[in-house]
Amino acid sequence: MAKNRLVGAKVDATGELIELKFHTRAYRDMAPAELAAAVTDVVNRARRQMAERVSGVYSPFLPEEVDTRAAMDGRLDPREVLDRMGVSLDDLGSPPVFPSAPFPKEGDRDERTR
Repeated sequence: MAKNRLVGAKVDATGELIELKFHTRAYRDMAPAELAAAVTDVVNRARRQMAERVSGVYSPFLPEEVDTRAAMDGRLDPREVLDRMGVSLDDLGSPPVFPSAPFPKEGDRDERTR
């Protein structure tokens, strides 16, 4: 909600704007730049508040070395996190290789489903 309560914004957990609501008709008397600034301000504030809420929800489930906000903003560097945890990529070894199994053909029945 804007300071002057002219406009309110709702965003979802990803920060996507889902509702923009004008609470009065005062916007009709505003200069375009003033209206744009009010809308931009309220949308950005809603996004920041939602990001803080989401960060607070996920933080307890992540190692302390993970910056939740960096992860949400796409700035998380996995190598940096591993370094903070005292783990190197060399310590992790190669990813496991799983043998490929053919997909069952239509009409084939698995003994477990009989």
